[in-house]
Amino acid sequence: MISCSSMVTIKGIKNLLFDQGGVIVDIERDRCLDELSKLGMDHPERLVGLYKQDGPFFALENGDISLAQFHDELRPMMPPGVTDEQMDRAFSSFIVGIPLHRLQALRALRRRYETYILSNTNPLMFEGVIAQAFAQEGLDVNAYFDGITVSYLAHSNKPDRKIFDYAISTMGINPQETLFFDDGQENLDAAAALGFKTALVKPGCEFIDIINQLELEQ
Repeated sequence: MISCSSMVTIKGIKNLLFDQGGVIVDIERDRCLDELSKLGMDHPERLVGLYKQDGPFFALENGDISLAQFHDELRPMMPPGVTDEQMDRAFSSFIVGIPLHRLQALRALRRRYETYILSNTNPLMFEGVIAQAFAQEGLDVNAYFDGITVSYLAHSNKPDRKIFDYAISTMGINPQETLFFDDGQENLDAAAALGFKTALVKPGCEFIDIINQLELEQ
C-alpha cells in the first residue's frame, strides 16, 4: 500500500501552490516518445524528460522560442513530409488528462485557501490539451486558481530559483504561508530553500488526500 502522508503541517497555511504534471494533470512520457518515434524521430528521449526538457523542447518551455521556431528546429529531426500538426499531436500526447474529481477538489479547496499553479509547461500544451482538460466542467483554468505561473512566461524552469521569485512577486504569495505540491523532490527542495512548506505527491497519491490528512492532524 502506498503511503501518501506528508511530514509538513498545514497550520498557518493560507495558499496552496500546485505543480501540474503528475499532481493535477496525468502525464505519460512513454506515450509521447512512442508517437514521436512513429513519426520517425530518432532518440526522442533526448528531448522529452519527465521533469525537465532539453533542446528545442526546453527552449519552448523556457519561453526562449516561439511555437513556429519550435517547429522549425524540429523539422531537421523528422523525415520529410511530417507536418507541424503531426508534431504537435505527438508532443501533446504527453498529456493524458485531468480526472474530474481533481477539478472538483480544486473548486472545493478554493473556498478554504488561495490556490495557485507553478508549472514547467509550454504554450502548445498549456493553451491546447491542458486548457481542454480544465474545460470539462464548462469553466476555464482561471476558475480553479487565484494565480498562475508558467515557465514559458516566467522565462525560467523549476528548479531554478528565478521561477519561484517570479511566482512570489507576480502572484503576491508569502512562501511561509504557502504549501507547494510537486512530484519532483528537486523542485520541492528548491522551494523549501526559499521558505515554502512542501509536500511530495508520489505516484498513486492524490493531493486532496494529503490535504485532508493534514487538516485532520492540525
